[in-house]
Formats: sequence, structure tokens, C-alpha cells
Amino acid sequence: MPRALIADDEPHLAQYLKTQLATLWPALEILPLARDGEEAAARIAAEAPDIAFLDIQMPGLSGLEVAQGIEGSTRVVFVTAYDEYALQAFEAAALDYLLKPLKTERLARCVERLRAALAAPAPEPDAQLARALQQLSPPAPAAVPRLRWLRASQGELTHQIDVQQVRYFHADDKYTVVQTGEAEYLIRTPIVELLPQLDPEQFLQVHRSTIVNMAHLAGTRRDAASRLFLRIREHERELPVSRAYVHLFKSM
Repeated sequence: MPRALIADDEPHLAQYLKTQLATLWPALEILPLARDGEEAAARIAAEAPDIAFLDIQMPGLSGLEVAQGIEGSTRVVFVTAYDEYALQAFEAAALDYLLKPLKTERLARCVERLRAALAAPAPEPDAQLARALQQLSPPAPAAVPRLRWLRASQGELTHQIDVQQVRYFHADDKYTVVQTGEAEYLIRTPIVELLPQLDPEQFLQVHRSTIVNMAHLAGTRRDAASRLFLRIREHERELPVSRAYVHLFKSM
């Protein structure tokens, strides 16, 4: 019998979802409600439900943060009143994305998708999402020359930067931030165009907006929700690793 966890800080909405699921999928066992993100993360880690219906905006941890910390095979369905999180939901490997107020016919389609997913042998979520992201990314041109130097701006000045000195690149609105050990600079090349020009054995994408120079990696850390963060030498800021790329660090 498949099992599902509902996490929502609004009990009446959670109860409505539970009632609808009982009608659409009588064989589904619904576990006791999780009322905030931290409880949801702990329960998923301890009980490994087949499905987690996560509200995105919850106290403690958001549904997106909870999803990024899942390391088992729990399928995630986000339930939210806002459609602005769709891209982040995809990055967090969500199987579906439901908008409040829930509509029975839409939930029925979600149930069909979940049943099909549980019936088929599923690959590891991280590997599955990584392949999906790879398919969405434009193929790299053949024989792309590797970057050795960057021309990046800082205020009114343009600097010549050795790529080996870059700690990480991070997308920021219209620019890409180039972070070295001493300062940060700006370039206009987007992450998706920058990555094919970098040495893939040294520079790894760890988030849809972040590329890290592994030569400057000091270590990793996991928080209470099992989210992974990277520590960079000579830099105080920790960089989050999205669920799509966690598998790159499983040996660390």
C-alpha cells in the first residue's frame, strides 16, 4: 500500500486534500499531517513515504527547502497558492505542481501521474532530474576553446582575470558575478553560455545559477534538513547545492 505525507500549516486545507485523495485513491495511506517544514523534513527522513504533498510556504522550512533535502525515492508534489514557484519546483524534482484552491479534476490527473510513477521502476531522483536538465540545455558547440582569461568589470574599471583564480560564478539579475578570493566582478555572459567554455573536470554546476571551481572547495556541510552546502576557501559565504546536483558530492 503506497503511503503519502501531507505537509501544510493550514489544517483545513490539508484535511480537504486528504478527503479528496481518499475518494480518488482509496488504497493510498495518508500519514498524520506535518504542520511545518522542519517536521515534514524529519518525517520524510524517518518514514520515507512514497509521496510528499508539500505546501511551499510553511514556517521553519519552505516546501522547496524540504524537497531539496530529500535523499530517498519520495516523490514530491507541491501544493501552493502561487504559480511563481514553478521553475524552482522543477529544480527540486517535483513530480507535479498543484495550485490552490485545489480542483478535483486537476488532482485526479495528478493521482494518475503518481500511480504511473509508483508502478514503474524509477531512477534515482537526482539522476532523473540531471538528465532532464541536460536535455533542456543547448548542446555545447564542438571543440569549444577553454577560457583562460576573463574581462570583467568592477565599477568603471575593466579587469583581466585568470580563470584559475575564480572561486565561483553566480547569476545575478542581468549579470553573472565572478567571485575571486579578493573581490567580485561582473560579466554579461549567462551561466548557460559560460559553462561549456570552462574545464568540466574543474568547474561544476551546483545550482541553476551557480558554477563552482572545485580547486577552491574547502568542504561540504549538511543542515538539519539534509540540504547540502559548499564551503569555499578564503570565502565566508556557503553555496547551496540544488537537488539536481547533490549526486555529484555523494562520495564526499
